[in-house]
Order: sequence, then C-alpha cells, then structure tokens
Amino acid sequence: MSDTTTERPGSADDTDELAAGVRPPAAAMPRTMNIPGEQSRDFGHAVRRTFARLRQQRLHVSGVVILAVIAVAMQVVGPKVLGHATDVIVRGLRGGGIDFTALHLTLGLAVLLYAGAAALTYFQAWLLAGIVQGAMSRLRSEVEDKLNHLPLSYVDRQARGDLLSRVTNDIDNMAQGLQQTLSQMLTSVLSIVGVVIMMFTISPVLALVSVVIIPLSLGLTRVIAARSRKRFGAQWRHTGELNALVEESITGHAIVKAFGRQKEVEARFRDTNGELFEASAWAQFISGAMQPLMMFLGNLNFIIVAVVGGLRVANGQMSIGDIQAFIQYSRQMQMPLTQVASMFNVFQSSIASAERVFDLLDAPVEVSDADAAPVEGPTRGRVAFEDVSFSYSEDRDLIQHLSFVAEPGRTVAIVGPTGAGKTTLVNLLMRFYDVDDGRITVDGRDIRTMARADLRSMMGMVLQDTWLFGGTIRENIAYGNPAASDEELLQAARATYVDRFVRSLPDGYDTILDDEHGTVSAGEMQLLTIARAFLADPAILILDEATSSVDTRTEVLIQEAMNALRQNRTSFVIAHRLSTIRDAHVILVMEDGQIVEQGDHDELLERGGAYARLYNAQFAAPATEVA
Repeated sequence: MSDTTTERPGSADDTDELAAGVRPPAAAMPRTMNIPGEQSRDFGHAVRRTFARLRQQRLHVSGVVILAVIAVAMQVVGPKVLGHATDVIVRGLRGGGIDFTALHLTLGLAVLLYAGAAALTYFQAWLLAGIVQGAMSRLRSEVEDKLNHLPLSYVDRQARGDLLSRVTNDIDNMAQGLQQTLSQMLTSVLSIVGVVIMMFTISPVLALVSVVIIPLSLGLTRVIAARSRKRFGAQWRHTGELNALVEESITGHAIVKAFGRQKEVEARFRDTNGELFEASAWAQFISGAMQPLMMFLGNLNFIIVAVVGGLRVANGQMSIGDIQAFIQYSRQMQMPLTQVASMFNVFQSSIASAERVFDLLDAPVEVSDADAAPVEGPTRGRVAFEDVSFSYSEDRDLIQHLSFVAEPGRTVAIVGPTGAGKTTLVNLLMRFYDVDDGRITVDGRDIRTMARADLRSMMGMVLQDTWLFGGTIRENIAYGNPAASDEELLQAARATYVDRFVRSLPDGYDTILDDEHGTVSAGEMQLLTIARAFLADPAILILDEATSSVDTRTEVLIQEAMNALRQNRTSFVIAHRLSTIRDAHVILVMEDGQIVEQGDHDELLERGGAYARLYNAQFAAPATEVA
C-alpha cells in the first residue's frame, strides 16, 4: 500500500465543504458527540464487562483470592490469640503467678500470624497489580485496533481531544481505580465475614448487636452511591470536553493570537473547567460522606458493645480476654466497612471511565472485507464513476447520479466552487466512505468488492494539509515505501527538489523533525510529502491542492516534477489555482455535486461557461464585485 494515504483525508476544499454545510461535524469542533450523558446507563453491565477482562487470567485471579482468604484468616484469628494471652495474665494475677512460657508462646503465635498476613497481603497486591496492568495493556491494544478499524465518518464526528481522553485518561483512571479498590474491597469483604464468624464464636448476643451495623452501612452506601454515580459520569464527560477544547486551542494557537480571540478561548475554558469543577466537587463531596457516616455507626456500635460487654463480664458470663477480643473485632469490623465506603467512590469513577472506553469499543466498525478476492495482475488505472449518488447526511443531498471515466495514464482535474463535492469524490474513490447508489470501478471491478488495503495500495495521495511524523527526513520519505533502497529514495528526493534543501541542513537526511517541524518550512514539508508519493510509485495518483504551500518558483519546479510523476499514471488533481491544471487531459467542473462541464483547458475557455467564469475570476478580473 502507498502509505501516503495515511494522511488526513482533508484539504482546503475539505474545509470549504464543511463551511458550506455538506460535511459532517469536524473532529476539531469544541463540543463532543456520541458520549455518555451524566447518568450511567447500566452500571452493573459495565462492572461485569470490566471483571470479565480480569477473568482472562483465571489462574492468577484464583491465586489472589486464595492469598486474600489465608491472609484475612490469619488476621482474624489474631485478636482471639491476643485475648487468650490476656486471660493467661489475668489467671496468673489471680493465682500463684503468670505462666510466662504459655504467654510467650501465645504472643509469638500472634506475631507470626500478623507477620504472615502482612507478607501474604504484599504478594497478593503484587499479583493483582500484574493482573490489572495486564488487563489494561490488552484493553489499550483493543482500543488501538478499534481506532484503526473505525470508519472515517465516526472519527469525523468526534472531538479529537475526547477520543484522546478515552484512550489515555479513561484507561489510566480504570487502571488506578481497579488497582486501588479491588484488593482492599476483596480483603474488606473477607474480613467482615471472618470477623462476624469469630464474634459469634465468642458471644452470639453481642454478635447480633454488632452485625446490625452491616445492613445499615450497606443501605447508606447504596443511597450515596446512587447520588454520586451520575456525578462521576459527568466528571469524565467534562474531562473529555476540556481535553477537546485544549487540543483545539493548542492546534490553532497562531490563529487565536492572530485574530485576538484569546479572551473568548479563555472564557470557553473557564466555563468548561467550571463544569468539570462542579461535577468533580459534587462527586467527591457526596461520595466522601460515606466515610464519616461509617465512622459514626462504628463508634455507636463500639459504645453499645462496651456497655453490654462490661455488664456480661461483671456477671461472669464472659472473660476479660473474650471482651477484649470482641471489642477488637468490633473495631476490626468497622475498618473494612469504612474502607469499602471510601473505596466505592474511586470504584465508581473507574467504572464511569470504563463505560466511556466500552462505548468506543462498541462503535460500529467498517464492513469487513476479509472475504474479498485479491487483485490479480498489474493495475491499469481505469477509474469509472457510474451513476454515483452520495450524501453525508440524509437530509441534504450532495452527489446525485454522477458519471465519468478516467482513462489509464490520463490526468483528470477537478475544479469548482466551495462545497461542490471535489474532495468527496476522492474520499469515495479511496473508500473512506462508500457510495449510497451506483458504483465506482477500477479496471472494471467494483471497489466495494476489493479489500481496502488492496485498493489503497494502488493509490498515492498528497494533500494540502501536510502530515509528517516525529522522525528523520529519511524515515518520512521512506514512509511511502519502506522497502525502497537508499538510491530509490534519493531519486525521489531529487525528482521533487527535496534533495537541494536537505543537503543544506546540518544533518541532511538524518535531520530530526519534531512535532512542530520547525526545522523545515511549510513549502518544504509539502515537498517531502510529494517525495513520499514519488517513492510509493502508485498506479493512481491523487493530488489535492498539493502545491498550494510552495512559492511561485518552487511551484514551477513541482509542476515539472508532477508532469514526470503523472506519466503512465491515472491522476486526479483537485485545484483552486487553475494555472496548475492547464495541461490536464480532462477538466471536470463541479457545482452542487454535479459535473456541469468537462473538457480540456482551451475547449472549456472557448465555451465561456462555468470554467471560463472561474478562470476569469482568478486571472482576468481580480477586482470583480461579488453580488
């Protein structure tokens, strides 16, 4: 495949069509679409999907549960052992002396239990970290694969900052939330069960008094969780919106400065940031009420246990060691209840992020072309649009019943006013979108019956919007054909006049291009993308205002290079500068999605129609008034 097709399928005409209302909402729009609302749609379903990913490592998960059960059991037995030590001391004080041998053995056993529990808890946390991070690593891979299979229409309708937020912030929040909560929640639940069992072995009466706190705690947790859940959804929705706004502002920083719109950008940022602050503050405030409520219930329970237990000791119904152990269990039960309450807000936040990630994973993908028959033999490059109709939205027609043929080796120029549908033709040919009616064929074969990779491997594309990645100049040119030799790369660079300016750079072809590409000018960047197309050596060439960023002298050189490049190739040239397409074999003039004229340059000028009006508007009458 000619990797030049990985550039964003847009251009000046692309922007013009958006302005005319015929394109879907741009990805850089400040407000997001198709994102979750404030209320979680199905919290339980999101939880089940999240845990299902952890179950892929069943053996490790089983290990975590076993370690947790053993560690909790050792911790739960500890107070009972310490209570026995207290009884040894009390009996010794009442009798002839303390049995220090028994006391030392009992205390040694308690130390071993607590030390063993700590060690097992550490290994449990280490094992769980591997499970969670492994699940998140697989999730990131799935998201990356999903992004590569999403149709362009979905990406066009999303704010890029929000998509980025789902891939980065939301997955990171899931990882952190699960890492913090799963171990503590598992240990806490097991601790509650173990403590309750031990309480009943000491005093069923006091145990019944103590367990009343559990349903009260669960009831409060459920009420508060229901109120905070929608706030966490809003928090991450506003986070995505804020990322989209910041991404837009940074990308268009020069334009914002040039038009003096800093105050408006700052006002939009303050509004969105304020919404995020309000949602986050309310989410944390509401969920934060759980811990003090749990502490209040725990202290109330402690008072009741202390009073009732003291009376039972005074009546001889319980030993001092038993009441000591029971009070310790009472405190020990309060701690996991408080932990569950405090961790639940973190857990809800991570599940809110999970829902946003799952929304992305559930988005419809491009129709699979795995069963498409491979393309056999060389590509001649005959392209035919046969009664093609297409619209980005059902309520607005764009292209209706359009037909034309591009013969092999011919150059077809496409011109027309803003919003005529010029770039849309290229998007359809590349199968970034599929036609609604009719068909497009290459060498007589409907492109919908081809694998997209096979179709795009026939094509090279150069856009007005240049795209270069962080890397060397050599790597950026080789992107068009990674298998090309150094000599082939140099030939492409010389043919496109890249070699002359690269030689003047200190590091030559090993010059690193950063994110802003500050080492080369806009025109030189365009030359690099053209060199990339040369190296790809495609059968069908698409040039979308490819020389608009270069100076007049360089444009002449590029036109000469383009003439050489277009030899024996079917070429589609979208142009606003009509001087660049005078030598095209066929010029298609489009208006409102229709071809209103076609012919060569001289023929169309003689007709005095739409093309002549466009040409004269550029060259013959620069001061023409627009009605």
